[in-house]
Amino acid sequence: MSAQPHRRKANVLGIGVDAVNMQQALARVAEELEARRKGYVCLTGVHGVMEAQRNPEMARVLANSALTVPDGMPTVWVGHYQGYLQMERVTGPDLMLEIIQRKEFRDYTHFFCGGKEGIAGELRDQLVARFPHVKIVGTYTPPFGPLSEEQERELIEQVDRLKPDMIWVGISTPKQELFMERYLPLLNTTLMFGVGAAFDFHTGRIADCAEWIKRCGLQWFHRLLQDPKHLWRRYLRNNPSFLFSITLQLLGLRSYPPQTHPRPHEVPQPAWVKSPPAR
Repeated sequence: MSAQPHRRKANVLGIGVDAVNMQQALARVAEELEARRKGYVCLTGVHGVMEAQRNPEMARVLANSALTVPDGMPTVWVGHYQGYLQMERVTGPDLMLEIIQRKEFRDYTHFFCGGKEGIAGELRDQLVARFPHVKIVGTYTPPFGPLSEEQERELIEQVDRLKPDMIWVGISTPKQELFMERYLPLLNTTLMFGVGAAFDFHTGRIADCAEWIKRCGLQWFHRLLQDPKHLWRRYLRNNPSFLFSITLQLLGLRSYPPQTHPRPHEVPQPAWVKSPPAR
Protein backbone atom coordinates (compact mmCIF):
# COMPACT_ATOMS: atom_id res chain seq x y z
CA MET A 1 0.00 0.00 0.00
CA SER A 2 1.42 3.39 -0.97
CA ALA A 3 2.01 6.12 1.58
CA GLN A 4 -0.50 8.91 2.04
CA PRO A 5 0.51 12.09 0.14
CA HIS A 6 1.79 15.16 1.97
CA ARG A 7 -1.05 17.42 3.07
CA ARG A 8 -0.91 21.22 3.23
CA LYS A 9 -3.35 22.40 5.89
CA ALA A 10 -4.71 25.68 7.13
CA ASN A 11 -4.79 26.00 10.91
CA VAL A 12 -8.32 26.95 11.98
CA LEU A 13 -8.32 27.16 15.78
CA GLY A 14 -5.92 24.21 15.83
CA ILE A 15 -7.97 22.13 13.42
CA GLY A 16 -6.12 21.21 10.23
CA VAL A 17 -8.25 21.93 7.15
CA ASP A 18 -6.74 20.72 3.89
CA ALA A 19 -5.80 23.64 1.66
CA VAL A 20 -7.64 22.41 -1.41
CA ASN A 21 -10.16 23.51 -4.00
CA MET A 22 -12.69 21.25 -5.70
CA GLN A 23 -10.33 19.98 -8.38
CA GLN A 24 -7.63 19.17 -5.84
CA ALA A 25 -10.12 17.46 -3.55
CA LEU A 26 -11.35 15.30 -6.44
CA ALA A 27 -7.77 14.40 -7.36
CA ARG A 28 -7.07 13.35 -3.77
CA VAL A 29 -10.21 11.22 -3.65
CA ALA A 30 -9.18 9.56 -6.90
CA GLU A 31 -5.71 8.82 -5.46
CA GLU A 32 -7.19 7.26 -2.32
CA LEU A 33 -9.57 5.09 -4.33
CA GLU A 34 -6.90 3.97 -6.78
CA ALA A 35 -4.53 3.05 -3.92
CA ARG A 36 -7.40 1.36 -2.03
CA ARG A 37 -6.51 3.26 1.14
CA LYS A 38 -9.29 2.96 3.68
CA GLY A 39 -10.23 6.33 5.11
CA TYR A 40 -12.93 8.89 5.63
CA VAL A 41 -13.46 12.39 4.25
CA CYS A 42 -14.74 15.20 6.47
CA LEU A 43 -16.33 18.41 5.20
CA THR A 44 -15.77 20.98 7.89
CA GLY A 45 -16.92 24.54 8.41
CA VAL A 46 -17.51 26.67 11.50
CA HIS A 47 -19.85 24.09 13.03
CA GLY A 48 -17.32 21.27 12.78
CA VAL A 49 -14.43 23.40 14.04
CA MET A 50 -16.39 24.55 17.08
CA GLU A 51 -17.60 21.02 17.84
CA ALA A 52 -13.94 19.97 17.83
CA GLN A 53 -13.14 22.74 20.34
CA ARG A 54 -15.66 21.24 22.75
CA ASN A 55 -15.21 17.54 22.00
CA PRO A 56 -11.75 15.89 21.92
CA GLU A 57 -13.26 12.89 20.11
CA MET A 58 -14.37 15.14 17.25
CA ALA A 59 -10.92 16.76 17.14
CA ARG A 60 -9.36 13.29 16.91
CA VAL A 61 -11.64 12.29 14.06
CA LEU A 62 -10.74 15.39 12.05
CA ALA A 63 -7.02 14.91 12.73
CA ASN A 64 -7.15 11.32 11.47
CA SER A 65 -9.18 11.90 8.31
CA ALA A 66 -7.95 11.03 4.86
CA LEU A 67 -9.08 14.51 3.85
CA THR A 68 -10.75 17.42 5.66
CA VAL A 69 -12.03 19.94 3.15
CA PRO A 70 -13.18 23.55 3.76
CA ASP A 71 -16.98 23.40 3.81
CA GLY A 72 -17.62 27.07 4.51
CA MET A 73 -16.19 30.44 3.54
CA PRO A 74 -14.77 31.33 6.99
CA THR A 75 -12.38 28.35 6.80
CA VAL A 76 -11.41 29.44 3.28
CA TRP A 77 -10.76 33.02 4.41
CA VAL A 78 -8.54 31.78 7.22
CA GLY A 79 -6.62 29.67 4.69
CA HIS A 80 -6.18 32.67 2.39
CA TYR A 81 -4.90 34.73 5.32
CA GLN A 82 -2.35 32.01 6.03
CA GLY A 83 -1.14 32.02 2.41
CA TYR A 84 -3.18 29.16 0.92
CA LEU A 85 -4.66 31.25 -1.87
CA GLN A 86 -5.81 28.23 -3.90
CA MET A 87 -8.27 27.15 -1.20
CA GLU A 88 -11.91 27.21 -2.23
CA ARG A 89 -15.15 26.17 -0.59
CA VAL A 90 -15.95 22.47 -1.11
CA THR A 91 -19.41 21.55 0.18
CA GLY A 92 -20.81 18.09 0.79
CA PRO A 93 -23.59 18.37 -1.82
CA ASP A 94 -21.16 19.73 -4.43
CA LEU A 95 -18.46 17.12 -3.81
CA MET A 96 -21.01 14.32 -3.91
CA LEU A 97 -22.49 15.51 -7.20
CA GLU A 98 -19.08 15.98 -8.82
CA ILE A 99 -17.99 12.45 -7.93
CA ILE A 100 -21.32 10.97 -9.03
CA GLN A 101 -21.23 12.62 -12.46
CA ARG A 102 -17.54 12.51 -13.43
CA LYS A 103 -16.25 9.92 -15.88
CA GLU A 104 -13.15 9.09 -13.84
CA PHE A 105 -15.33 7.73 -11.02
CA ARG A 106 -17.80 5.75 -13.13
CA ASP A 107 -16.33 2.35 -12.34
CA TYR A 108 -16.74 2.84 -8.58
CA THR A 109 -19.82 1.87 -6.58
CA HIS A 110 -21.75 3.88 -4.01
CA PHE A 111 -23.77 3.22 -0.87
CA PHE A 112 -26.02 5.80 0.84
CA CYS A 113 -26.31 5.79 4.64
CA GLY A 114 -28.39 8.48 6.30
CA GLY A 115 -31.48 10.63 6.19
CA LYS A 116 -34.92 9.93 7.53
CA GLU A 117 -36.84 6.84 6.45
CA GLY A 118 -37.05 6.65 2.66
CA ILE A 119 -34.78 9.59 1.85
CA ALA A 120 -31.72 7.52 0.91
CA GLY A 121 -33.83 5.43 -1.48
CA GLU A 122 -35.38 8.55 -2.98
CA LEU A 123 -31.94 10.06 -3.46
CA ARG A 124 -30.76 6.88 -5.19
CA ASP A 125 -33.72 6.95 -7.58
CA GLN A 126 -33.28 10.62 -8.43
CA LEU A 127 -29.55 10.32 -9.08
CA VAL A 128 -29.97 7.20 -11.21
CA ALA A 129 -32.55 9.10 -13.27
CA ARG A 130 -30.14 11.99 -13.74
CA PHE A 131 -26.99 9.90 -14.23
CA PRO A 132 -27.89 6.46 -15.63
CA HIS A 133 -24.26 5.33 -15.43
CA VAL A 134 -24.03 5.68 -11.64
CA LYS A 135 -23.70 2.45 -9.64
CA ILE A 136 -25.57 2.81 -6.36
CA VAL A 137 -25.57 -0.64 -4.82
CA GLY A 138 -27.49 -0.05 -1.61
CA THR A 139 -28.96 2.28 1.01
CA TYR A 140 -29.36 2.20 4.78
CA THR A 141 -31.33 4.43 7.16
CA PRO A 142 -29.62 4.51 10.56
CA PRO A 143 -31.64 5.09 13.74
CA PHE A 144 -31.62 8.47 15.46
CA GLY A 145 -29.52 7.13 18.32
CA PRO A 146 -26.68 4.59 18.49
CA LEU A 147 -27.02 1.35 16.55
CA SER A 148 -28.06 -1.72 18.49
CA GLU A 149 -26.08 -4.94 18.10
CA GLU A 150 -28.71 -6.22 15.68
CA GLN A 151 -28.59 -3.01 13.64
CA GLU A 152 -24.80 -3.09 13.57
CA ARG A 153 -24.90 -6.65 12.33
CA GLU A 154 -27.41 -5.72 9.63
CA LEU A 155 -25.32 -2.80 8.37
CA ILE A 156 -22.00 -4.66 8.44
CA GLU A 157 -23.41 -7.72 6.71
CA GLN A 158 -25.16 -5.61 4.06
CA VAL A 159 -22.00 -3.67 3.26
CA ASP A 160 -19.92 -6.85 3.26
CA ARG A 161 -22.28 -8.35 0.71
CA LEU A 162 -22.38 -5.27 -1.55
CA LYS A 163 -18.74 -4.14 -1.16
CA PRO A 164 -19.25 -0.49 -2.16
CA ASP A 165 -16.19 1.57 -2.94
CA MET A 166 -17.71 4.66 -1.32
CA ILE A 167 -20.20 5.13 1.50
CA TRP A 168 -21.94 8.51 1.74
CA VAL A 169 -23.01 9.31 5.30
CA GLY A 170 -25.68 11.99 5.64
CA ILE A 171 -26.46 12.39 9.31
CA SER A 172 -25.22 15.56 11.02
CA THR A 173 -22.07 16.89 12.64
CA PRO A 174 -20.55 15.57 14.90
CA LYS A 175 -22.58 12.33 14.73
CA GLN A 176 -21.53 11.48 11.18
CA GLU A 177 -17.83 12.01 11.88
CA LEU A 178 -17.94 9.78 14.97
CA PHE A 179 -19.99 7.25 13.00
CA MET A 180 -17.35 7.09 10.25
CA GLU A 181 -14.47 6.61 12.66
CA ARG A 182 -16.40 3.91 14.52
CA TYR A 183 -17.51 1.87 11.54
CA LEU A 184 -14.84 2.35 8.87
CA PRO A 185 -12.67 -0.49 10.29
CA LEU A 186 -15.72 -2.78 10.33
CA LEU A 187 -17.08 -2.08 6.86
CA ASN A 188 -15.90 -3.59 3.60
CA THR A 189 -15.42 -0.29 1.79
CA THR A 190 -12.62 2.10 0.87
CA LEU A 191 -13.84 5.65 1.53
CA MET A 192 -16.58 7.13 3.68
CA PHE A 193 -17.78 10.71 3.23
CA GLY A 194 -19.60 12.76 5.87
CA VAL A 195 -21.81 14.99 3.74
CA GLY A 196 -24.34 16.32 6.25
CA ALA A 197 -27.45 17.71 4.58
CA ALA A 198 -26.48 16.58 1.07
CA PHE A 199 -29.29 14.01 1.01
CA ASP A 200 -31.84 16.75 1.73
CA PHE A 201 -30.29 19.14 -0.80
CA HIS A 202 -30.33 16.62 -3.64
CA THR A 203 -33.90 15.48 -2.93
CA GLY A 204 -35.18 19.06 -2.80
CA ARG A 205 -35.98 19.18 0.91
CA ILE A 206 -33.51 22.04 1.35
CA ALA A 207 -33.40 24.82 -1.25
CA ASP A 208 -30.02 25.96 -2.50
CA CYS A 209 -29.08 29.64 -2.52
CA ALA A 210 -27.47 31.96 -5.04
CA GLU A 211 -23.74 31.68 -5.62
CA TRP A 212 -23.11 35.25 -4.40
CA ILE A 213 -24.69 34.36 -1.06
CA LYS A 214 -22.27 31.45 -0.73
CA ARG A 215 -19.26 33.59 -1.66
CA CYS A 216 -20.26 36.11 1.01
CA GLY A 217 -20.30 33.36 3.62
CA LEU A 218 -24.02 33.75 4.26
CA GLN A 219 -25.34 30.34 3.27
CA TRP A 220 -25.78 29.61 6.99
CA PHE A 221 -28.31 32.46 7.15
CA HIS A 222 -30.17 31.08 4.15
CA ARG A 223 -30.31 27.70 5.93
CA LEU A 224 -31.46 29.36 9.13
CA LEU A 225 -34.38 31.02 7.35
CA GLN A 226 -35.51 27.62 6.05
CA ASP A 227 -35.27 25.77 9.38
CA PRO A 228 -35.03 28.25 12.28
CA LYS A 229 -36.51 25.84 14.82
CA HIS A 230 -33.63 23.36 14.52
CA LEU A 231 -30.73 25.65 13.58
CA TRP A 232 -30.96 28.83 15.65
CA ARG A 233 -29.25 27.30 18.69
CA ARG A 234 -26.37 25.98 16.58
CA TYR A 235 -25.63 29.30 14.94
CA LEU A 236 -26.12 31.35 18.11
CA ARG A 237 -23.73 29.06 19.95
CA ASN A 238 -21.08 28.67 17.26
CA ASN A 239 -20.84 31.83 15.17
CA PRO A 240 -20.01 34.45 17.86
CA SER A 241 -17.56 32.08 19.58
CA PHE A 242 -15.82 31.29 16.31
CA LEU A 243 -15.56 34.97 15.34
CA PHE A 244 -14.08 35.90 18.72
CA SER A 245 -11.59 33.02 18.79
CA ILE A 246 -10.44 33.27 15.19
CA THR A 247 -9.88 37.02 15.62
CA LEU A 248 -7.57 36.30 18.54
CA GLN A 249 -5.71 33.68 16.50
CA LEU A 250 -5.26 35.83 13.40
CA LEU A 251 -4.10 38.83 15.46
CA GLY A 252 -1.56 36.63 17.21
CA LEU A 253 -3.16 37.20 20.62
CA ARG A 254 -3.79 33.52 21.19
CA SER A 255 -2.05 30.44 19.87
CA TYR A 256 -3.87 27.35 18.64
CA PRO A 257 -1.23 24.66 17.95
CA PRO A 258 -2.26 22.11 15.33
CA GLN A 259 -4.09 19.32 17.10
CA THR A 260 -2.75 15.82 16.55
CA HIS A 261 -4.50 12.78 17.91
CA PRO A 262 -2.86 9.42 17.22
CA ARG A 263 -5.20 6.72 16.04
CA PRO A 264 -6.15 4.15 18.67
CA HIS A 265 -4.00 1.04 18.38
CA GLU A 266 -7.13 -1.07 18.13
CA VAL A 267 -10.72 -0.03 17.49
CA PRO A 268 -13.07 -1.85 19.89
CA GLN A 269 -15.62 -3.96 18.07
CA PRO A 270 -18.31 -6.48 18.97
CA ALA A 271 -17.09 -10.01 19.50
CA TRP A 272 -19.33 -11.35 16.73
CA VAL A 273 -17.85 -9.07 14.04
CA LYS A 274 -15.49 -10.65 11.57
CA SER A 275 -12.74 -8.41 10.26
CA PRO A 276 -13.54 -7.33 6.68
CA PRO A 277 -11.12 -8.46 3.98
CA ALA A 278 -8.45 -6.00 2.90
CA ARG A 279 -9.47 -3.89 -0.05
